[in-house]
Amino acid sequence: QLQASGGGLVEAGGSLRLSCATSGRTGNRYAMGWFRQAPGKERQFVAGISGSGIRTDYLESVKGRFTISRDNGKNTVYLQMNSLKPEDTAVYYCAAAQSAYSNVVFTTTPSHTYWGQGTQVTVSS
Repeated sequence: QLQASGGGLVEAGGSLRLSCATSGRTGNRYAMGWFRQAPGKERQFVAGISGSGIRTDYLESVKGRFTISRDNGKNTVYLQMNSLKPEDTAVYYCAAAQSAYSNVVFTTTPSHTYWGQGTQVTVSS
């Protein structure tokens, strides 16, 4: 099960940290990703991290502002979001992709088999 939390309402320029508890989908056998979906738009990849935690990848528009990390000992994945913009407003989902390789990052929706319930992030201007 994946449980995302940490969303909320924040002013532009502010920060939030999302957390995803990954009970049952833990360790370096699972690459993890954060996706988001705004009203009327398709779900898009935001950030991904390999099972080992060594490799990461980001949506171009969040590079330098967002940081994904994981603590396999705590079975948790994080998304630190700084310098938030109104266009970051969306429901954010964490997802897990099972992989035999611990240093692979997956960036597509179909690659991720397991999904959390989503947490709302609203950035006011």
